[in-house]
Amino acid sequence: MQAVAGNIDSLADTLSGYLPLEQINNVRRAYYYAEQAHDGQFRRSGDPYITHPLAVAGILGEMHMDPQSLMAAMLHDVIEDTGITKTAIKSQFGNNVADLVDGVSKLNKITFSSRAEAQAENFQKMAMAMAKDLRVILVKIADRLHNMRTLDVLTPEKRRRIARETLDIYAPIANRLGMNNVRVEFEDLGFAALYPMRARRIAAAVKQIRGNRKEIVSQIQTSLEACLEREGLPGRTIGREKHLYSIYEKMRSKRKSFSEIMDVYAFRIIVDSVDTCYRVLGAVHNLYKPVPGRFKDYIAIPKANGYQSLHTTLFGMHGVPIEIQIRTEEMEAMANNGIAAHWLYKSSDDLPTNAHLRAREWVSGLLEMQKHAGNSLEFIEHVKIDLFPDEIYVFTPKGMILELPTGSTAVDFAYAVHTDVGNSCVACRINRRLAPLSEPLQSGQTVEIITAPGTQPNPAWLSFVSTGKARSNIRHYLKNQKHSESVALGRRLLNKALASFDSQLESIPQENIDAVLAQTQLQSLDDLLEDIGLGNRMSYMIAQRLTAHQGVEEHEPLQKEEKGTLAIRGSEGMVMNYAKCCHPIPGDPIVGHISSGRGMVIHTDSCNNIAEIRDNPEKCIAVSWDPNVEGEFSVELRVELENERGIIATLATTITGAEANIEKISTVERDARFSIVNLSINVKNRVHLARVMRRVRAIKAVSLVSRVKSRKVRKVIKRTIGVPLQ
Repeated sequence: MQAVAGNIDSLADTLSGYLPLEQINNVRRAYYYAEQAHDGQFRRSGDPYITHPLAVAGILGEMHMDPQSLMAAMLHDVIEDTGITKTAIKSQFGNNVADLVDGVSKLNKITFSSRAEAQAENFQKMAMAMAKDLRVILVKIADRLHNMRTLDVLTPEKRRRIARETLDIYAPIANRLGMNNVRVEFEDLGFAALYPMRARRIAAAVKQIRGNRKEIVSQIQTSLEACLEREGLPGRTIGREKHLYSIYEKMRSKRKSFSEIMDVYAFRIIVDSVDTCYRVLGAVHNLYKPVPGRFKDYIAIPKANGYQSLHTTLFGMHGVPIEIQIRTEEMEAMANNGIAAHWLYKSSDDLPTNAHLRAREWVSGLLEMQKHAGNSLEFIEHVKIDLFPDEIYVFTPKGMILELPTGSTAVDFAYAVHTDVGNSCVACRINRRLAPLSEPLQSGQTVEIITAPGTQPNPAWLSFVSTGKARSNIRHYLKNQKHSESVALGRRLLNKALASFDSQLESIPQENIDAVLAQTQLQSLDDLLEDIGLGNRMSYMIAQRLTAHQGVEEHEPLQKEEKGTLAIRGSEGMVMNYAKCCHPIPGDPIVGHISSGRGMVIHTDSCNNIAEIRDNPEKCIAVSWDPNVEGEFSVELRVELENERGIIATLATTITGAEANIEKISTVERDARFSIVNLSINVKNRVHLARVMRRVRAIKAVSLVSRVKSRKVRKVIKRTIGVPLQ
């Protein structure tokens, strides 16, 4: 243990460069407390366990983190791996340190159904702690960095799992927080653990090519430095190395060979001020010709993680492409340390830096997603979507800049502006022209969202949105909408069933409702009504139980159902479905089939698929169309006609002329002279359908028009009704 004690002294020496003695002594105290707590515990490598917390604190010390973060680093495994509680840490080191330690600790007291769920729950807990204190993620990143540096002693399977998680979650988070040095190390260590042979091959190739390129690199660097000196511009020029994982990713995603990627020579010019950055840009553009379309100004418009720099690509000597990054010393520190630079340069009266404010914004976005996510796995899926490395920059009509992931659409933009704008979005203008909501946006475009009151998110949006915020808000809205529609339908079904007992829900005593809730193990009446609306519980069974204490026996048969049929309005939403086998429309005699999980499915009275259960009150319910039914309903037509040039166009024009929309159209050739056209069209009711059929019949080439009444759908019967198949 003597060697370890020596390490705390060397850490104290490092900390003395920026912390007063009193604060260093607090860090020492946390170290000795952790050392005692972990006494007798060893790492897989055989080293005393305390070497890990000490190394984590060392990483944070290099970032010049504050003493509370360093104390939390020393104690971060104490709650998880020893018998010491958060309360004990709080009494010794205060609330802030205890909260940081708790935020980093895993949820190891709960049993999860899978490792993925456990990881997702742990990440969700950490995100909640990050919202209170951003230092939680920095302690966690330092912890993960030391674990990655010491992966070798683990089994290959565990190494691969930790490396995959690091590449999927922690490297993108480090990138999101602008911590480039940490991200690069995460990616290279993760790459070496996940694909050891590929990493070795690329490393050997890089080493070989570095020797061959030394002369050209030296020539370019000399000419750049001479150029700056001639123009009297102060600055230092350094060659930029590509790291292994970025080479591998470019080879894989862009399908480029190793030589194509390594053909580019990269340099960074660090100067004293923003003004000098632009002067240097002009000087290097005079020295070598710039490649058109390859200039990016991240100083005027910083990246989402606070990164600032000028990027340009030049045609160098002998046509060699040269990538140049120009930035100030402060931008260089921000690019390498990101949010940690906030503590690196922080004095007591400093305001938070841009990177710090952006990080807080990102974390508050995480918190909003967490509220809307159904569970931790859904939450982590949204977070992964949100950790895109590339951004586009688009403008609101008032000139405000919004950063979005590459591939974002107007719907993503609408949700980035405000959740309510996203929920009520109906159309968009991109650069003043009307455009589809699904069109991917490009950097520099001005996007205007057109909203309308009373509209709601479309489930189809989920197929093209890119941001986690948009996806989680759409899912959350649809989930709530389905819940409220299920409750409303459940109330109507239950009231109809209660009418058979000469009762209604409002007149049922509360104790009867409580008794039924206890029997069904549900929390509230709304939960019960939702179950009825979704078809998971039978309304007449619940009605029997609710009226059981009012003199009606459980076994007493229901009175005739026709006491009041349920009126179908057409606006019930997601829990009212219209059968695809018989396509009922207003005016048809209909029957309602209660389908578990789907709510109510409306069939025509004569539909073959419900013939065997038509009179079963447990499966079917008497329904009728409301006189004021609204909406459009799908119906199938079969048209027999003579083959003529342009006949399909004539047919389509006739149908749309009768104010009906065509959903689907297919043609089957019966013989050389006649064809059969199958149509799926939307109509308002039977009268509207009759008008459409009359017009189609009037076409000279048409010999027969008929409505397809019922189609036997064996799979549907088997799944939703449970009728044995013959």
